[in-house]
Amino acid sequence: MTEDTDLRAPRGADPENACPIAPVVDIVFSRWTTPILWALHEYGRQRFVELERRIATITPKVLTQRLRQLERDGLVLRTYHAEVPPRVEYEISELGRSLSPLFAALSEWSVHLGEVEHARAAYDARDSRRGR
Repeated sequence: MTEDTDLRAPRGADPENACPIAPVVDIVFSRWTTPILWALHEYGRQRFVELERRIATITPKVLTQRLRQLERDGLVLRTYHAEVPPRVEYEISELGRSLSPLFAALSEWSVHLGEVEHARAAYDARDSRRGR
């Protein structure tokens, strides 16, 4: 590797800075972020209740927290319509949409999930023979 492309952290570097993609992983792959972004990307602008139905296992409290964080991070746009009753819609922002290639690559990689399951089963079988 050249000096410009060397991704290794310098000796004695702060552990939080040891991996240059760690902040990205923290933002994009924190719990519930991926399903929310996926739903907004796939189905477009949605109301809270629509998102809640699409992601059936998320609680309203957690969905509210994650949407607020995603809005703060600039990945989701919230539109308030002052009407009776008030209406709020969420949509993925251009910044959020810029994650599409990443999600597409991960989707393509999902063909390897069978191999992962096979490796896990082999490991568990080997581990159980050791008496663990």
